[in-house]
Amino acid sequence: MSFAENPSEFPVKIDQGKCIADKGCTVCVDVCPLDVLRINPETGKAHMRYDECWYCLPCQLDCPTKAVTVTIPYLLR
Repeated sequence: MSFAENPSEFPVKIDQGKCIADKGCTVCVDVCPLDVLRINPETGKAHMRYDECWYCLPCQLDCPTKAVTVTIPYLLR
């Protein structure tokens, strides 16, 4: 698995202001078939740990606060 030098390079972005993982929500982590999303123990918010996204979108579609955005590369659209 590859690690991105900068989290902004990840295709899955989590809006930390909207994320309610610190209140117990783990929907995005639970629905990810690749298990690349994690809850950051320092912030309590979700983040993408590995850059191995399949762009399948359940994390974005199922997020109750719409905090997750998946950026699909142009050539895959």
